[in-house]
Amino acid sequence: MAMIRNMGGVWAGGIALVLGWGVAGGVGAEPPAAAVAEPPKAVDAAPKKKAVATIAHVRVAGSLPDGVGQGGLLADVAPHLHRLIERLDKAAADSRVKGVVIVVESPDLGRGRAEEIRAAIGRIRKAGKPVAACLVSGAPVHYAVAAACDTITMPPAATLELTGVRTEMMFFKSMLDRLGVAAEILQVGEFKGAGEPLTRDSMSPALRAQYESFVGDLYEQLVERVAADRGLSEERVRNLIDVGVFTPEAARNETLIDAVGYEDEVVAAVADRIGEESPKLARDYAERKFDQELSGVGGLVTLMELFSGRKQAAPLGKNRRIAVVHVTGEIREGKGADDLLMGGAAGSETVMKAIRDAAKDDQVAAIVLRIDSPGGSALASDLIWREAERAKKPVVASLSDIAASGGYYIAAAADRIVAAPGTLTGSIGVVGGKVAVGEALGKVGVHTDVVSKGKNAGWLSMQEPFTAGEREAFMATMKEVYRLFTSKVAAGRKLDQATVEKLAEGRVFTGRQAMANGLVDRLGTLDDAIDEAKKLAGIDADDAIDRVLLPEPRSLFDDLLGSTATGGDPVARMASALGSTTAIRGLLLARIAGLPGLESLAAEADALTLVLSGRPQLLMPVRIRVR
Repeated sequence: MAMIRNMGGVWAGGIALVLGWGVAGGVGAEPPAAAVAEPPKAVDAAPKKKAVATIAHVRVAGSLPDGVGQGGLLADVAPHLHRLIERLDKAAADSRVKGVVIVVESPDLGRGRAEEIRAAIGRIRKAGKPVAACLVSGAPVHYAVAAACDTITMPPAATLELTGVRTEMMFFKSMLDRLGVAAEILQVGEFKGAGEPLTRDSMSPALRAQYESFVGDLYEQLVERVAADRGLSEERVRNLIDVGVFTPEAARNETLIDAVGYEDEVVAAVADRIGEESPKLARDYAERKFDQELSGVGGLVTLMELFSGRKQAAPLGKNRRIAVVHVTGEIREGKGADDLLMGGAAGSETVMKAIRDAAKDDQVAAIVLRIDSPGGSALASDLIWREAERAKKPVVASLSDIAASGGYYIAAAADRIVAAPGTLTGSIGVVGGKVAVGEALGKVGVHTDVVSKGKNAGWLSMQEPFTAGEREAFMATMKEVYRLFTSKVAAGRKLDQATVEKLAEGRVFTGRQAMANGLVDRLGTLDDAIDEAKKLAGIDADDAIDRVLLPEPRSLFDDLLGSTATGGDPVARMASALGSTTAIRGLLLARIAGLPGLESLAAEADALTLVLSGRPQLLMPVRIRVR
């Protein structure tokens, strides 16, 4: 049997387990004499084959966003996080599965979602099944997932990048100045830096201070996590992080991984661990396959379901239900999007309907708001807050990678808030503005003439900057939104207004910092939030519940042709996805073609255009990247 190189002692120190597999029905047992009514027949029964142990193979890759995602067959084509967790939990409960191999291959994960996967791996290990990681990509968050397993193996040509924590923000003011574009951004909150990429060439002292604060805490969490997972001192981990980049052999020598080898060798080592020479390898365990689903007589039906969508099957048992309502992506007015063209967006109409449906369902005992959002429209956030606040059932907020600004505004309606230690949250403040492109258009021969009546009639015009009166009117609306935000946090968190003011001003916290400041009740995962919901609903901790995921999954027709936050016109939706309906986006991309930063600016476009919409926004600093 092929064995992983340097695998000696890999499983040493783990819990001693007796792993076996039974034979259903007690095959081979002799019946008691009294039970034999007549002599056995002359024909000898053929002995039944012994059940073959299964090793579940699960690949952790792709974007794995929070949210409900597609239903039916598409659930595993572009899987969401909850689908991966379901597969891992199935491996924990499946009596045929005796061991698990998890391949970690460049998943696009944040720290909150990584905690969910780590917790699911922990449940497999608690079930007495060895879990081995094959770590193909070695970024810190990928390493955190692998480190939850019993062992970590890396292929020889891979690289472990345990390099600490870093954030980057790109600034565009000098480029806009060259183009003759004036971005006017107003903010309420000293630390509310969402507009700074358009108005500065570097971070303001206030913005840098908050970045240094949460980056520092994320670094400390990284040190503590690696030390605990690998049995190392924190001082040694700090020294290793300063080295940062390791070959697999160097990582093994430093006890950061257990072995150097390939995926097939990891499988062989798990087989040896469970004492099975020829186990069944269930590759991509519990994943639905296109070729199987679309073949045979039922293929046409399945294909129709693929396009028209497949609603969740209603729970058949008598268990009480917990509704998990996902708020994923930027928060916008209207309907949401979770599709191929628009990416994720939490539409107020869609989320409100999901909350109402859960509140009206007599079998739903409590509601969990699963929030993974940097915020967005102040109006949309407030409407969702109201729907959650008026629900006559317990409401618990579960914060994923990020639940800041408008995302935290919504969470303030909950009876309890649960966050991951690395969740980015808070950012209690308001930002907004507009872009003046009149001068830039004039340079290319486009001129605008105006007829206007009313002092502030042009307050949202993109031709000229704010007048003094327009700026005053806009700031008044933003100050009122800020007052609403802070007062609702004070009421929801049972804090006095003065305390909230000290935590506001746009400051961003990690989940651990937020808990220390009273903005969060508990650190944990979605399962922990569901436990809190059960307590508030008077359900015993050991009682089983059924989860209902909302909003309902969307069909492929919905995604390609249906109405979303951009409206029902498919041509307009396609144009919006390509960026041609936003004046600043079209102008800038046309004018700076070929200049450095074009790709990054395009990536920032959606969030930046929210800031420049002329409406108050509850949005944290644009697209924080934490590595």
